[in-house]
Amino acid sequence: MLRIILLVLLAAAALLAPYVLYPIFLMKAFCFAIFASALNLLLGYGGLLSFGHAALFGGSAYVAGHAVKVWGLPPELGMVVGAATGALLGLIFGGLTSRRSGIYFAMITFALSQMVYFVALQLPFTGGEDGLQSVPRGRFLGLIDLNDDLALYYVMLAVLLAALWFLHRVVTSPFGHILRAMRDNETRVISLGYKPHHLKIMVFTLSGALAGLAGGSKTIVLGIASLTDVYWHTNGEVVLMTILGGVGTLFGPVVGAFTVVLLQNYLAETGAWVTIIQGVVFVVIVLCFRRGLVGELAPLLRRWLQREPAGKPAELAEREHA
Repeated sequence: MLRIILLVLLAAAALLAPYVLYPIFLMKAFCFAIFASALNLLLGYGGLLSFGHAALFGGSAYVAGHAVKVWGLPPELGMVVGAATGALLGLIFGGLTSRRSGIYFAMITFALSQMVYFVALQLPFTGGEDGLQSVPRGRFLGLIDLNDDLALYYVMLAVLLAALWFLHRVVTSPFGHILRAMRDNETRVISLGYKPHHLKIMVFTLSGALAGLAGGSKTIVLGIASLTDVYWHTNGEVVLMTILGGVGTLFGPVVGAFTVVLLQNYLAETGAWVTIIQGVVFVVIVLCFRRGLVGELAPLLRRWLQREPAGKPAELAEREHA
């Protein structure tokens, strides 16, 4: 009953949020929540720290925006094109880095990300330093006018829930279990007959698809794809979101993304102090919540939900539990 009540409260909060908070802020947080979840699949479940995910996010944002603005594709196909672009870039990145690990893996992904940044700066369709602007929202499935912020909010809420469902299916599948085994003991996985570099390519491709979906969705929501999306600073932000929320948890990146976007949105008037405040918050959470916000609070909530009613005999409680 407590679980049901908690789910109902969360659903009510999600449905009523755009009437209380600015819908554009919420939708931006949704996009970065999907982006952070994509990195979490690679880092939290695969044990691979990538500093190149901004290339997947930003590259997909450009391609999806171009597809919608120039090719005239509807927004849902633009998101699909973004996800396909991210998956393709993830396949390339994974193929080039699959036989590396640790700091070597991270630095190679960072170098590849910088290459994509300079390519985006030079290609004519990206708009250079001005970015790809005035991307139309269009009509979702030909029925829902996305120029209405409220309608777009509920579409993006559905996209976020679909992405989280997909991620849950991946991490609870046999592939997800093998992925965690590779993270914990790669030598043992090799002894069982699996090839880690194949697993790394697969997880990078899946992670890239989610990052591409986030990039394409962000372009539809904000109507622009810019060099900021592929800049190295975006890599640092998404790593920060994932660690703040909790690495290896389903909802951790969502909480981390909302925390970072909230700080950026409401502290924008402080200018450069935003970065300093983010750093202080990051240090405090790392020191006080070693496993992130969700990583530390979820077990406490789980124990509270599973506690026995007061006054029940210990023997009866143990018998029911058994």
